[in-house]
Amino acid sequence: MHFIVTCKDKEGALEIRKANRDAHLAFARANAAILQVGGPLLSDEGEMIGSCLICEAEDKAALDAFLAQDPYAQAGLFESVTSQPWKWVLGKPE
Repeated sequence: MHFIVTCKDKEGALEIRKANRDAHLAFARANAAILQVGGPLLSDEGEMIGSCLICEAEDKAALDAFLAQDPYAQAGLFESVTSQPWKWVLGKPE
């Protein structure tokens, strides 16, 4: 099952994001079968303020356990994390 995950950073947490970005990207690359698409959410000024991910997991519990391992989550970057089941129709890789 696919999920759209939206993570909003805590106010003023850009330095936490920057300090953990390399570890987060390594985690994402190592788990590409689960974290299939991702990138930062941007403010109107172009600053990173969160993350948007497309993940594949067996269920919500498996997704939550996976997301808890992300270095961003472990660093306390996020104010909120929401996930929604999603059906991939257009642009899906073969």
